[in-house]
Amino acid sequence: MTRGQKANLQAVPYRDCGEEITYPQGLKWTRQRKNVYRVLLEAREPLSAIQIYDRARAQDEGEEYAVSTIYRILAAFEEKDVAEKAAWPGENAEKGHATARYQLKRGAHVHYAVCLECHRRMALKNCPFAHMSLERETEDFTITDHRLELYGYCKKCREAKNM
Repeated sequence: MTRGQKANLQAVPYRDCGEEITYPQGLKWTRQRKNVYRVLLEAREPLSAIQIYDRARAQDEGEEYAVSTIYRILAAFEEKDVAEKAAWPGENAEKGHATARYQLKRGAHVHYAVCLECHRRMALKNCPFAHMSLERETEDFTITDHRLELYGYCKKCREAKNM
């Protein structure tokens, strides 16, 4: 497979520690890549590289990791269309800073509401665009994908601030 060529995401089964996990074709599946893939597979929300690093080290205590290795693995996953990166507001969100978060491309998409105080991410149950026909409104533009992030304050933080 040449650089820049997309991975064939038709899955190939592997066995790890008695658990069957299906890894996409098109990548060399080292132990570290498998572990990072498992972390992303089990995540309920997009994770930062540092969160992935911490979880990967906790899952595989015998394997040595460097943060730079995690970034290289995530870049390979992005290049092969296995994972995607999005900018999420972080601790310095009010100053315009964002944290890169990663998640597996699972075929379906998810939109999130993000609390600006505690940074909790809550998946929306439905896509707000599901009942809209945007194609009719955008004759000179073909929509291939979309992403929506809503920012505000969760109930707990609103109550703490008496909002």
